[in-house]
Amino acid sequence: MNAAPLDLGFIGLGIMGAPMAGHLRAAGHRLFVHSRSSVPPALLEAGATACANGKEVASRADVVFVMVPDTPHVADVLFGENGVAAGITRGKTVVDMSSISPIETKVFAGKMADLGCDYLDAPVSGGQVGAKNATLSIMVGGDEAVFRRVKPLLELMGKNITLVGGVGDGQTAKVANQIIVALTIEAVAEGLLFAARAGADPARVRQALLGGFASSRILEVHGERMINRTFTPGFRIELHQKDLNLALAGARALGLSLPNTATVQELFNSCAAHGGKGWDHSALVRALEKLANFEIGQG
Repeated sequence: MNAAPLDLGFIGLGIMGAPMAGHLRAAGHRLFVHSRSSVPPALLEAGATACANGKEVASRADVVFVMVPDTPHVADVLFGENGVAAGITRGKTVVDMSSISPIETKVFAGKMADLGCDYLDAPVSGGQVGAKNATLSIMVGGDEAVFRRVKPLLELMGKNITLVGGVGDGQTAKVANQIIVALTIEAVAEGLLFAARAGADPARVRQALLGGFASSRILEVHGERMINRTFTPGFRIELHQKDLNLALAGARALGLSLPNTATVQELFNSCAAHGGKGWDHSALVRALEKLANFEIGQG
């Protein structure tokens, strides 16, 4: 914790943002919060102050954290009517922890710089569990001096905190993360589906694989979800679709081919078409099961 309590703002109090904000308040900082939905009662009971809009948050806090779903949401929070830009003053800092476009991130940072304010992009990985346990991996883009100043606050929310580079590089790292996560979910789904269809117990296959080179957190956590059919999010398919859209749009702009990323996006699209955009992203296995006309657990 810092030597003295700070005035902090947090905008976006969903399944990730609420526990993240809670860690800041638990460390003794004064916390001013706003969310499109109502502020969780637990935060208010812990002493957080609810604000009417982003403008009020920015007027009362020296560092404003943002954790919302997508690029347009960040644009609205920062620059919409009664947004952060309307209430912020010179010398304050915005830390966007959402997962959004690296290109738009640079635009947002430039606008904040014109107002005399610092900006970090600091997207996270680790999901709801990581948010609750303050064990998130945080990928940061921005000025090193600003990063050093804000890092003690980030350490209240995460464990692996890396300054990747300049503004936008944190978002680029997050897109890379989401490519790897998506492809690994697909690989785990194919392996377990193959094992189950061949007549082996997928739970025992998973246990065996956890001791070998195929072991991963996704095999451990999402493999278990696939076997037990627990697809309550977690991390929703529609949000992973958003992240892969960023990956594929960026790849087109860079002249890259990401063929397997495109394939996994189509599998997510299939899940969404079957009413599954709100499923946990481990439910990607359901698209493969449709193609196989076989579900893990049938054998």
